[in-house]
Amino acid sequence: MPRPPDTLDDRARMTLPLSPVVMHILLSLVDRPRHGLGIADHIDEFTNHRVSLGPGTLYTALKRLLDVGLIAEPGDRPAEDGDDPRRRYYTITPVGRRALELETRELANVIRVARAKRVL
Repeated sequence: MPRPPDTLDDRARMTLPLSPVVMHILLSLVDRPRHGLGIADHIDEFTNHRVSLGPGTLYTALKRLLDVGLIAEPGDRPAEDGDDPRRRYYTITPVGRRALELETRELANVIRVARAKRVL
């Protein structure tokens, strides 16, 4: 019987590879908790409108990320003027941050190889 992962790295590695949608969602949560529409808006903004997540894609991904422990709903809500109490906020977990770090390092390696081969 396989033993359960016992380190942060083990738990993070079990979630790899991350899809581009998941990477964008995790990146949007690195600096602060956001609600669903805030996540979609932030992704739209930081990708210069190249990635636009519809509600089906976004909320399906958020549910899956909650289920595997890469994100969580924080116990307290950020204080925002005019905030709708029905909004659900999400934050990245330590496992989610580590998975994002591992995947980002791999992408950095791909970029390094692309530069060495003069693709970039």
